[in-house]
Parts: sequence; structure tokens; C-alpha cells
Amino acid sequence: MGRAVTSASRSSVEAVKVRAGVFPVGARRNRSIVWSKFRRNRLASASAVVIVLLVLLAAFAPWVAPRDPLYIEMVYKFAQPGQAGFLLGADEMGRDVLSRLLHAGRVSLSVGLMTALIAVLVGSILGALAGYYGGTLDAVIMRLVDVLLSMPTIFLLLALAAFLKPSVFTITLIIGLNSWMTVARMVRGQILSIKQQEFIMAARAMGSSDRRLIFRELLPNAMAPVLVAATLNVATAILLESSLSYLGYGIQPPTASWGNMLNNAQTYVLYAPWVAIYPGIMITLTVLSFNFAGDGLRDALDPRLSLA
Repeated sequence: MGRAVTSASRSSVEAVKVRAGVFPVGARRNRSIVWSKFRRNRLASASAVVIVLLVLLAAFAPWVAPRDPLYIEMVYKFAQPGQAGFLLGADEMGRDVLSRLLHAGRVSLSVGLMTALIAVLVGSILGALAGYYGGTLDAVIMRLVDVLLSMPTIFLLLALAAFLKPSVFTITLIIGLNSWMTVARMVRGQILSIKQQEFIMAARAMGSSDRRLIFRELLPNAMAPVLVAATLNVATAILLESSLSYLGYGIQPPTASWGNMLNNAQTYVLYAPWVAIYPGIMITLTVLSFNFAGDGLRDALDPRLSLA
């Protein structure tokens, strides 16, 4: 009988959600509309294809790369693109630039994706707690957000990186823990709006715990703008990692990232420009692709924009 009461309670809450317009009856139809709006944005669609290709190339780099990225052949030092089998040329130690770009993509993309995941998890939880409970907890979390946002990001990252041994893990953690503030603000605003709706009041009246209300009712309905923020966070994280590595505080050689490839190439850029041009192209292409895809996703999830 208890199960029957629980099932009836959930049905009542879902019925209220439908009336409130938060729990769509045609979820598949809504997903189809979002997908159609995203596909009609040609720039966003092309960017999504580029992102998929970059991820696949990075994932299969050990099999796709023509050479070992760490293998040194000084006889081919600064071999030009297309010479001696080096499709994109060789660097100052005779290492294949193409192979290093593919393996560096694994590092840079991993940092970007993991940073976005950390930012979304931390920001969503803190933003949800601030928006739901309000009061002192809300004030403390939001003041912490204000303080962190007031600090120049690159200088804060440099200060933290100076005290920690540079590695993929530490750089990801440093950037991730300095990227959650915007997500927290966004989630807090969504929670403040949604928690006043009828279905939340109905769920609370039926005895739902705070944990269930936050993680089963509120957060799932606040995730649309968070998905967009996560996409844009990936681009920002790749730029920050590249900046740290370029300045010598990020990923350290012999592990390749696009940032430290640029750092190593700055001495030789005048007479071997390809060692700097290709990492710069990869950073630019990746960041623009994530930004354009994020913009397209934002427009597709915006119900105020019609399909036409």
C-alpha cells in the first residue's frame, strides 16, 4: 500500500509539473525541436563536426600518428613540411610535428573536458545549495564567488601553479577550481526561479526531503544553461592551459600540449615558422569550435527563438 501511495504522490507531482510547463509531455518532441534548431545553425553544426573529429583524432592518436612523438632524429632537425616523410615538418629535435600535435591534443582536450566537468559539478552543487537554502549560506557562497571573480584569473592560476608540481592532474584541478563561479551564479538564479513553482510546493507538501528536491526536482530543470556554460568552459580551459604552458607553468616537456609546443617554438619562429603555426591553428580551431557550438546550443535551448 505504501508503494501505491508513493506512486500516486509522484503522479500528482508530475501532473503539477505539466501544468507548470516544467515537465514536458512530449519530451521526445522537445528534443527533436532542439536538435532541429541546432542543425539549422550551420556554423554550430560545422563546429560540432570539427569537435567530434578532434576528439576522435586525439583518442586514437597512438594509432593515427605516423611516428613516435618523442623519437628524436637530429638529422631531420627543422625538416620542412613534406620533406623526408614529415607531413607537417619537424621541430628543433627532429620530432614529427604532426605526431606531437595529435598527442598534444589528448592532453589539451582532456584538460578542457575535465575542467568543465569539475566546474559544472562544484558550481551546480554550490549554486543549488545557495539558491535553495538562501540566508547566511547563500550570502557566504555568493561573496566567495564575488571575491574569486574579482581576481584576474591568469594571475591567480600562475600563483597557484608556482606552488604545485605541474602535471595534467594539478593543472586540471587548478583551472577547474577557478572556473565554477559563473556556473554557481547561473544555477542559483535558476533555482531561485524554479523553487517557487507549484510542483516544488507539491513535492514538499508530500514529504520530499531537501536532498530529493534539490537533486531530483530542481537541478534537472536547471541544467539547460549549465550545458551551454560547460561547452564554453571547455574553450576557456584550453586557452588557460595553453597560456600557462606557454609561460612555462603548465604541462612540462617531454609531455606535449599545444601550449608548450608554442612555448618551445617561440625561439625558432622566424626561420621555422611551422613549429609555431600548427599548434596556434589547433588552439584557435578548437576554441572557436567550442564557442560556436556553445552559442548554437544556447540558441537551440532558448524557447523564445522559433524553429523558423
